[in-house]
Amino acid sequence: MTERPHIQLDDELENLTAQITEMGGLVELQLANALNAMSKRDSKMAQDVIAMDHDVNLQQQEIDIAAATALALRQPVSRDLREIIATIKMSGDLERIGDLAKNVAKRVLVLNQEEPVTLTHGLGRMGRQVLSQIKDVLDAYTAHSVSGAMEVWTSDDEIDELYNSLLREFLTYMMEDPRTIGLCTHLLFIAKNLERAGDHATNIAEMIYYIEKGEPMAEDRPKGTPNKLTDVKPKAD
Repeated sequence: MTERPHIQLDDELENLTAQITEMGGLVELQLANALNAMSKRDSKMAQDVIAMDHDVNLQQQEIDIAAATALALRQPVSRDLREIIATIKMSGDLERIGDLAKNVAKRVLVLNQEEPVTLTHGLGRMGRQVLSQIKDVLDAYTAHSVSGAMEVWTSDDEIDELYNSLLREFLTYMMEDPRTIGLCTHLLFIAKNLERAGDHATNIAEMIYYIEKGEPMAEDRPKGTPNKLTDVKPKAD
């Protein structure tokens, strides 16, 4: 006797949750290694981070195929439908975090050709904050925790404040010593990549809220102190 459709769907939803969790862990490791490569000036580690991007992309493809198959064969409704739709969006956000980690690693390879600088300390602090966001939002996802997702969502302004602070610091260095322009430009791109990774963690938090509450968040996303330069998007490497 074949399994009843709803039992099959439950199994598929559990598998999708496991796949998102696994992909999230890989992306978290990728970003952590990119930051370690920066702090330790480890070019081999940076190259490994870049190579990891292939595995992240494969996981996204597998998740999207599994989600599309569940949609086509099971015709889910209500919460089940929301969960599958959210899974597709979350895999896209995780894939983008992986791309941003790869971009950080590419900048690290360039920085490692220069003399060591203390300017990366602030980036390390910002990176740890972003990693905490990613870990917390993945924990909220597996625990079906709206409160956990909301904590990540409301913490986004802290990331923006850190980014604005670094932006001002790097611009000051460039104005005081034009010889640092090239170096600080790479640091600015790393900072922007980290800020964008935090935004994607916030996107996932919004998807968790959507799954559990059945509606999008009504509030606008929190933002730190406005700064015209914070809207500059990171260059695709």
